[in-house]
Amino acid sequence: GCKYNQKSKQNGVNCLAYDEAIIAQQDRIQQEIANSNPLVSDRQDLSVLQKEYSDEDTVYQLKIQVCHSSEGSHYSFGFAHLESLLENSKELEKFKAVAAKSKQNLVDEGFTEFTIEDFHNTFMDLIDVCQKQQSLQELWNSFNDQNVSDYVVVYLRLLTSGYLQREYGFFQHFIEGGRSVKEFCQQEVEPMSKESDHIHIIALAQALDVAILVEYMDRGEGGTVNHHVFPEGGDPRIFLLYRPGHYDILYK
Repeated sequence: GCKYNQKSKQNGVNCLAYDEAIIAQQDRIQQEIANSNPLVSDRQDLSVLQKEYSDEDTVYQLKIQVCHSSEGSHYSFGFAHLESLLENSKELEKFKAVAAKSKQNLVDEGFTEFTIEDFHNTFMDLIDVCQKQQSLQELWNSFNDQNVSDYVVVYLRLLTSGYLQREYGFFQHFIEGGRSVKEFCQQEVEPMSKESDHIHIIALAQALDVAILVEYMDRGEGGTVNHHVFPEGGDPRIFLLYRPGHYDILYK
């Protein structure tokens, strides 16, 4: 986010540069060519995941066996949550109200409205599609449209950034390298090229009041998959599988 201070010209220059960076990112998205692989695949059996690792990789092979069945974070979150709301009109309406208010929350946090409104509009349009069509195919089509999906992911990244900065007093303790929360957000949260991690999931779940369960697959011994619910004590409706550098959606 970008804070304006009428007493500081330098801060105004920094804000202008930051707004231009967001606009440049928007232009890059519009120019991207969709990858030949679908952005969201069909649901797949967990055996597909097993084939990604050699039989000799006993740590991962054992952990895959204790997972549920499978189908990257902001992206997976967006698709999984809207999918879960397709047949729950009451919860979808509640989520729409939260999403509608979220743009003003970002503006209050210091983001410039004209730099975020296209991303927010795309997000709201997608929610409208879910309300009108209530079709998994329509949702799948939207997320496999590069322009739509990337705009939605940008907006979810901005929401994550806004929440981290709003609650900087808490999150500052989890940021390494002597960076401020704002610096962390500008370097690790908002850019599309950056992978999402533990801190991103915590903030996004709280920003949109959605409970998420994440199963963590790592190289630790023991053959078990650790899981965490965000926020703690929540009743999760989204299930994600985390492997270093990647998130998949899990289905029970």
